[in-house]
Amino acid sequence: MSARNIIGSLEKLIKLHKSFNQLAIRKTAILKENDTEAITALLISEQKHIKAISQTDKERERAVEEFLEVKGTVGQPASIHTVTELTGPEETENLEMLIAELIYEVTKLKERNGLNQQLIYQSLQFINVS
Repeated sequence: MSARNIIGSLEKLIKLHKSFNQLAIRKTAILKENDTEAITALLISEQKHIKAISQTDKERERAVEEFLEVKGTVGQPASIHTVTELTGPEETENLEMLIAELIYEVTKLKERNGLNQQLIYQSLQFINVS
Protein backbone atom coordinates (compact mmCIF):
# COMPACT_ATOMS: atom_id res chain seq x y z
CA MET A 1 0.00 0.00 0.00
CA SER A 2 1.23 3.45 -0.86
CA ALA A 3 0.88 6.59 1.18
CA ARG A 4 -1.33 8.17 -1.51
CA ASN A 5 -4.28 8.77 0.86
CA ILE A 6 -1.97 10.46 3.35
CA ILE A 7 -0.45 12.60 0.61
CA GLY A 8 -3.92 13.54 -0.63
CA SER A 9 -5.01 14.58 2.87
CA LEU A 10 -1.87 16.68 3.34
CA GLU A 11 -2.40 18.39 -0.02
CA LYS A 12 -5.99 19.18 0.97
CA LEU A 13 -4.85 20.53 4.36
CA ILE A 14 -2.32 22.80 2.63
CA LYS A 15 -4.98 24.09 0.25
CA LEU A 16 -7.36 24.79 3.14
CA HIS A 17 -4.65 26.57 5.15
CA LYS A 18 -3.70 28.72 2.16
CA SER A 19 -7.33 29.72 1.80
CA PHE A 20 -7.54 30.36 5.55
CA ASN A 21 -4.45 32.57 5.27
CA GLN A 22 -6.21 34.62 2.59
CA LEU A 23 -9.15 35.06 4.98
CA ALA A 24 -6.74 36.22 7.69
CA ILE A 25 -5.28 38.81 5.31
CA ARG A 26 -8.79 40.02 4.46
CA LYS A 27 -9.58 40.11 8.18
CA THR A 28 -6.68 42.50 8.76
CA ALA A 29 -8.08 44.91 6.17
CA ILE A 30 -11.60 44.58 7.55
CA LEU A 31 -10.39 45.23 11.10
CA LYS A 32 -8.57 48.35 9.93
CA GLU A 33 -11.75 49.55 8.23
CA ASN A 34 -13.83 48.67 11.31
CA ASP A 35 -16.49 47.06 9.08
CA THR A 36 -18.58 45.02 11.52
CA GLU A 37 -20.84 43.48 8.85
CA ALA A 38 -17.83 42.23 6.90
CA ILE A 39 -16.28 40.88 10.11
CA THR A 40 -19.44 38.88 10.80
CA ALA A 41 -19.43 37.39 7.29
CA LEU A 42 -15.74 36.62 7.56
CA LEU A 43 -16.20 34.87 10.90
CA ILE A 44 -18.75 32.57 9.27
CA SER A 45 -16.22 31.73 6.54
CA GLU A 46 -13.56 31.11 9.18
CA GLN A 47 -15.86 28.66 10.98
CA LYS A 48 -16.41 26.77 7.73
CA HIS A 49 -12.66 26.59 7.19
CA ILE A 50 -12.07 25.37 10.73
CA LYS A 51 -14.65 22.63 10.26
CA ALA A 52 -13.17 21.56 6.91
CA ILE A 53 -9.64 21.54 8.35
CA SER A 54 -10.79 19.45 11.31
CA GLN A 55 -12.53 16.93 9.04
CA THR A 56 -9.54 16.72 6.71
CA ASP A 57 -7.17 16.22 9.63
CA LYS A 58 -9.35 13.34 10.84
CA GLU A 59 -9.14 11.87 7.33
CA ARG A 60 -5.35 12.20 7.49
CA GLU A 61 -5.26 10.46 10.87
CA ARG A 62 -7.39 7.59 9.54
CA ALA A 63 -5.18 7.30 6.45
CA VAL A 64 -2.06 7.11 8.64
CA GLU A 65 -3.63 4.49 10.90
CA GLU A 66 -4.76 2.40 7.90
CA PHE A 67 -1.31 2.69 6.32
CA LEU A 68 0.40 1.55 9.50
CA GLU A 69 -2.08 -1.29 9.93
CA VAL A 70 -1.43 -2.56 6.41
CA LYS A 71 2.33 -2.31 7.01
CA GLY A 72 1.95 -4.32 10.22
CA THR A 73 3.14 -1.57 12.54
CA VAL A 74 -0.01 -0.97 14.56
CA GLY A 75 1.92 -0.47 17.82
CA GLN A 76 4.05 2.32 16.34
CA PRO A 77 3.17 5.98 16.94
CA ALA A 78 0.79 7.21 14.24
CA SER A 79 3.05 9.97 12.95
CA ILE A 80 4.32 11.10 9.59
CA HIS A 81 7.83 10.24 10.77
CA THR A 82 6.76 6.62 11.26
CA VAL A 83 5.13 6.64 7.83
CA THR A 84 8.24 8.02 6.11
CA GLU A 85 10.28 5.17 7.60
CA LEU A 86 7.99 2.75 5.74
CA THR A 87 7.78 4.45 2.35
CA GLY A 88 10.09 4.53 -0.62
CA PRO A 89 12.41 7.45 -1.31
CA GLU A 90 10.00 9.23 -3.69
CA GLU A 91 7.04 9.08 -1.31
CA THR A 92 9.25 10.00 1.63
CA GLU A 93 10.52 13.08 -0.20
CA ASN A 94 6.97 14.04 -1.21
CA LEU A 95 5.69 13.61 2.36
CA GLU A 96 8.54 15.65 3.82
CA MET A 97 7.97 18.41 1.28
CA LEU A 98 4.22 18.49 2.05
CA ILE A 99 4.83 18.56 5.80
CA ALA A 100 7.26 21.46 5.39
CA GLU A 101 4.72 23.35 3.28
CA LEU A 102 1.94 22.70 5.78
CA ILE A 103 4.13 23.89 8.65
CA TYR A 104 4.93 27.03 6.65
CA GLU A 105 1.24 27.77 6.04
CA VAL A 106 0.30 27.12 9.68
CA THR A 107 3.14 29.40 10.84
CA LYS A 108 1.99 32.18 8.49
CA LEU A 109 -1.56 31.81 9.79
CA LYS A 110 -0.38 31.95 13.39
CA GLU A 111 1.62 35.13 12.70
CA ARG A 112 -1.28 36.80 10.87
CA ASN A 113 -3.69 35.87 13.64
CA GLY A 114 -1.27 37.39 16.14
CA LEU A 115 -1.30 40.65 14.17
CA ASN A 116 -5.09 40.57 14.01
CA GLN A 117 -5.26 40.03 17.77
CA GLN A 118 -3.06 43.11 18.25
CA LEU A 119 -5.38 45.15 16.03
CA ILE A 120 -8.39 44.01 18.04
CA TYR A 121 -6.60 44.81 21.31
CA GLN A 122 -5.62 48.27 20.06
CA SER A 123 -9.20 48.92 18.95
CA LEU A 124 -10.47 47.96 22.37
CA GLN A 125 -7.89 50.22 24.02
CA PHE A 126 -9.03 53.08 21.83
CA ILE A 127 -12.67 52.44 22.81
CA ASN A 128 -11.75 52.35 26.50
CA VAL A 129 -9.89 55.66 26.21
CA SER A 130 -12.75 57.27 24.31
